[in-house]
Amino acid sequence: MKIGIVCPYAWDVPGGVQFHIRDLAEHLIGLGHEVSVLAPADDETPLPPYVVSAGRAVPVPYNGSVARLNFGFLSAARVRRWLHEGTFDVIHIHEPASPSLGLLACWAAQGPIVATFHTSNPRSRAMIAAYPILQPALEKISARIAVSEYARRTLVEHLGGDAVVIPNGVDVDFFARAEPNAAWSGRTLGFIGRIDEPRKGLPVLMAAFPKIVEACPDVRLLVAGRGDEEEAVASLPAGLRSKVEFLGMVSDEDKARLLRSVDVYVAPNTGGESFGIILVEALSAGATVLASDLDAFAQVLDHGGAGELFANEDPDALAAAAVALLGDPERRAALSASGSAHVRRFDWSTVGADILAVYETVTDGAAAVAADERTGLRARLGLTRP
Repeated sequence: MKIGIVCPYAWDVPGGVQFHIRDLAEHLIGLGHEVSVLAPADDETPLPPYVVSAGRAVPVPYNGSVARLNFGFLSAARVRRWLHEGTFDVIHIHEPASPSLGLLACWAAQGPIVATFHTSNPRSRAMIAAYPILQPALEKISARIAVSEYARRTLVEHLGGDAVVIPNGVDVDFFARAEPNAAWSGRTLGFIGRIDEPRKGLPVLMAAFPKIVEACPDVRLLVAGRGDEEEAVASLPAGLRSKVEFLGMVSDEDKARLLRSVDVYVAPNTGGESFGIILVEALSAGATVLASDLDAFAQVLDHGGAGELFANEDPDALAAAAVALLGDPERRAALSASGSAHVRRFDWSTVGADILAVYETVTDGAAAVAADERTGLRARLGLTRP
């Protein structure tokens, strides 16, 4: 099968959607399918052979974060060229409701179109206001996927229609077989995420850290991710700052080793999460997970069966839970065992098969994807003269 996948966010900026698309593409290629991914990328970004650059992305505030998106007339022309050259059996568009390549591809294509909705946002006035513009694109979608029940709910409430829930996938064995790093072991907490993005929750963890150190004086916090490290520890007493070790951006291999090494992986995210791929990666590595009780996180953690939950944005609750876990190796071992069993449902062997089943449903007896020549981007945006 010839499959085209559209990534809405910049390929060179790490994020759950990009990782999901990368792993999906490589899983499908491994099964013998021909895959091309269209994604925003800077000229200097090294790209895998299956990725086609749609040009540089620009930062846009989106869903409580800053997403790097690609949208405009030049991008629309590149989308059409990619469609003409691809002769795909199906295209799989991610986040078609965002001002991104996904929406442009929806407008530009006709034929079998699958769309995945990642966003969980219960109060998006912008999405409601944009519905008249989005509707013609959304009506062309043959099948819809949501990565969680909460992403599905956002879709239903804001845009209508429905979707089958297929979670994000992870190569469970890749994380399970990683070797721990002795330098990252000991009494350690781990955090992975963008330091400068408040909704990732590092300030909540920093607010809890003094109480954790008071109860566990030998504890260390390992932080992986990009951002201003000095600003991140500015709220801590000077004597505690040496207990926080910043690792910067880490490779996939080192991320797996980090998750295999820490005593507790902490996910203090404060909102805007529709799934929680890092939780699945941590469970795959056998880590004990402590996460804020966001609805999406609770679902991934089997409502506390596969990981510990604490009250969202409550540093005292985070500190109490972390101290309890650090002092209870039997509880950590039990959570690790239940998490390792629970996470198998997110492995690509299952998730990939479910996505392929959707592809086969929409392509059965259908013509290949082609460019829709009826109207261009200017007309879609209402910029043409009557």
